[in-house]
Amino acid sequence: MNKKKAIISVAEKTNLIKILRNFKKHKIELISSGGTYKEIIKLGFKCREISEYIGMPEILDGRVKTLHPKIHSGILSDRNKKLHKKTLKKLNFEEIDFVVVNFYPFEKTLKSTKNHKKIISNIDIGGPTMVRAASKNYEHVTVITSPEQYEDLIDQLDKNNGSTSLSFRKRMSEYAFTETGYYDSIIANYFNKLSKNKFPKRKLISGNLVENLRYGENPHQSGAFYSREIDLNISLLNGKKLSYNNYNDIFSALSISKSLPKNTGTVIIKHANPCGVSINKNKIKSYKMALACDPVSAYGGVVSFNFKINKKLAIEISKIFLEVVICNGIEKSALKILSKKKNLRIIDAYKINLIDIDNVVSNFNSMLIQEADNKIFTKKDFKVVSKNNPSSNTLKNLIFAFNVCRFVKSNAIVLVKDLSTIGIGSGQPSRLDSCKISISKMKKFQNTHDHTEIVAASDAFFPFVDGIEKLVQSGVSAIIQPYGSIRDKEIIKFANKTGITLLFSRTRHFKH
Repeated sequence: MNKKKAIISVAEKTNLIKILRNFKKHKIELISSGGTYKEIIKLGFKCREISEYIGMPEILDGRVKTLHPKIHSGILSDRNKKLHKKTLKKLNFEEIDFVVVNFYPFEKTLKSTKNHKKIISNIDIGGPTMVRAASKNYEHVTVITSPEQYEDLIDQLDKNNGSTSLSFRKRMSEYAFTETGYYDSIIANYFNKLSKNKFPKRKLISGNLVENLRYGENPHQSGAFYSREIDLNISLLNGKKLSYNNYNDIFSALSISKSLPKNTGTVIIKHANPCGVSINKNKIKSYKMALACDPVSAYGGVVSFNFKINKKLAIEISKIFLEVVICNGIEKSALKILSKKKNLRIIDAYKINLIDIDNVVSNFNSMLIQEADNKIFTKKDFKVVSKNNPSSNTLKNLIFAFNVCRFVKSNAIVLVKDLSTIGIGSGQPSRLDSCKISISKMKKFQNTHDHTEIVAASDAFFPFVDGIEKLVQSGVSAIIQPYGSIRDKEIIKFANKTGITLLFSRTRHFKH
């Protein structure tokens, strides 16, 4: 009876010695090549080199070594078919029972270099081909594609006297096909990006499981969190696991935070909508002004700072109930204060990068994909259409208001003074209703008699004069909105009649 054989070819050589010891224990013959072969020999184990096994050397600078009939016949042969056994015997081929393979680090290479030749050289061909072959023939062959599976393999070999159970092989096959699919998706998306083909005929979206969630939006819905990145670059420093809704709010908070000037912004989120945003170099003031916009809605919300949290700010934060605090770093003394609230999730998002991202919405087994709305606004994006020109300060407030507005659920109206929101109306079917809500919030929580200029932003054009009229009646003196209504001229005429400043944006910013 022929010895069982294992072919080993791994880029990730972590804990390799563990399975080598177990293969030796169960008298399983090893076959390998290249760096893996050298590592096995270095660790003191016997191993047949692939070139010797197949009777020909590696060729084309190592591009062709395992792509040989002797290898793939040994992996794919059906042990229950006499014809297969007869064919192997005639060709002097042998069955291969274990395939231990992980791939060239293509994804890591993408992150470490832009050299196209180096990237292409890290596309593994032989490894995925062997893995697919072994996965297809799981009834007879065990395929291992990650060092994380070594302990389970060792346990199986010990329990089954050098063999594995069918259920284990099937489970490893399922995992392996997922690995090859994921690997190919990363490569395909690289080429799509290279050719600027953002929406190809077939779109491959892959993700790494970050964690299984307790449940989804509601307790009766199961949920999990996946990331297209190997590492999401956010660190949970304190508190219990994040929920589905926590993540949803965190993404909304970070989208706004990262759009604000560095080291000046505070964002408070509730149910994925901002309920307070402020930019101020004074950290305490920035937080207090964001909170003042709607302190009732802020209760139990998510607060995000695009700066480092210090001790004084931590004392202020700890005065109210919050679910999540996001920061760009935190002082040890501040972390100590906030960590006293055991359930408060504290997240450091200093390393997160929101450049070149897409938004995906999935329903009914279908997907809507679009680029993220993270356009950086400049003065050139807006046109003054009223007789009144904005002052430098007014223009800053208008652009700030418009930037916040694009992150508010449509229809969206944002009221601002002193680079802080003072009223937000969101998610209404009627733009007029959003105006009323934002005004109501302002009157409830703000001092509107201090004669500080109030400006307003709308995420889309006003279809009628009534919305702007409502805002002007509430004390708004400058408005920014996209153009495009058949009544734009009426809107401009009303602005000039009432003496307000009116700016048109060249872009619309719905968020559904």
